[in-house]
Amino acid sequence: MTTTWEAILVLFTGAFAALVTMTLIGEGLRLRRPDARGVEIFMTRIHSWWGMVILFTLALLLGRTGVALLFAFASFAALREYYTLADKARADHLTLAAAFFLVLPLQYVFVWTGAAGVAGVLIPVYAFLLLPALTALRGDPQRFLVRISEAQWGLMIGVYCISHVPLLLALDIPGHAGRGVLLVAFLVIVVQTGDLVDFFAGRRFGRRRIVPGLSPKTWEGAATGVAAAGLLGLLLAPITPFGPVGAVAMALTISIIGKAGNLVLTAIKRDKGIRDWSHLIPGHGGVLDQLDSVIFAAPVFYHLTAWLWAV
Repeated sequence: MTTTWEAILVLFTGAFAALVTMTLIGEGLRLRRPDARGVEIFMTRIHSWWGMVILFTLALLLGRTGVALLFAFASFAALREYYTLADKARADHLTLAAAFFLVLPLQYVFVWTGAAGVAGVLIPVYAFLLLPALTALRGDPQRFLVRISEAQWGLMIGVYCISHVPLLLALDIPGHAGRGVLLVAFLVIVVQTGDLVDFFAGRRFGRRRIVPGLSPKTWEGAATGVAAAGLLGLLLAPITPFGPVGAVAMALTISIIGKAGNLVLTAIKRDKGIRDWSHLIPGHGGVLDQLDSVIFAAPVFYHLTAWLWAV
């Protein structure tokens, strides 16, 4: 069995090789078609991927603290993107402040310390009771249910679901001690690669849209993306406790769940009349645009791993 550091190095080398290849392809296309807007968009995305891969690798090398800090920042950015567009009133200022500066930090403190039981109920139980109480105390009943529901939903997708990525490091899996960061790598790499293949395959030969009028995502692209995720899961099986069959099954599951997350976040964007959640990541939109699939896949992956492999 390779050490955790060796496995991370192999993963980074593979990502590095893929990014170098795509960069060279992009530069070649730029020389042939210097005025093509699509080529510039492609290169912008590749440049952003370079930064994200390096940042993610550094977080993995730093272990629990690095991963927790990275995804705490992602949660803060995601919550900011969401609340910027949420239905809110002046009376909600205290509620939103509590979400940002009380609930979010507490959630990641519990995640960092490995207190999975508390991290699992802090937001869906206690925060969901606290936020409407704080809002009610301000005495503004106009659109109360809409406002508080959007505030709660923001915490759910922006903090609770995302925090299940670093929470993987708290799992006690026989024969896999100290290798939790590799579960994080498996989840993120499989879901993101499946989405990337889905995007390009859908544009290349996708014909039938899954939800016409909502998303350009096609059945052909989605099927290709899920298949690619399953193949990648098989290749990454050695860094997991799942075994080849289990790794493929997990990869297929989280890829499918991730596509549901993409459709849900897209529906919210359409409801708000926007294309991207923000412009934080050049070529990719915001954190919610980049992590929409991971948001839905993370808690499912965590619980399946906990139920089937952890002690």
